[in-house]
Amino acid sequence: MRLDKFLKVSRIIKRRTVAKEVADKKRISVNDREAKSSTDVKVGDVLVIQFGNKTLKIKVLSVAETVKKEMAALMYEILEETSPK
Repeated sequence: MRLDKFLKVSRIIKRRTVAKEVADKKRISVNDREAKSSTDVKVGDVLVIQFGNKTLKIKVLSVAETVKKEMAALMYEILEETSPK
């Protein structure tokens, strides 16, 4: 599944266009490699996403084309969350 679609379906980022912009600004890495919005995401991948003032490190637990809102949080596990003080 494409990175931008995974971020939208899992509700980490609300809109796919925003996920694409974040990836295009080189703020996302998959398994320690810079990722484009079209990068393929698989179960077991580790994503590092740099938001405006925080960094989120997550592990992909499942990949699905569509998911109900309640199940979206089960698609990933937060490994680390950092923000400046």
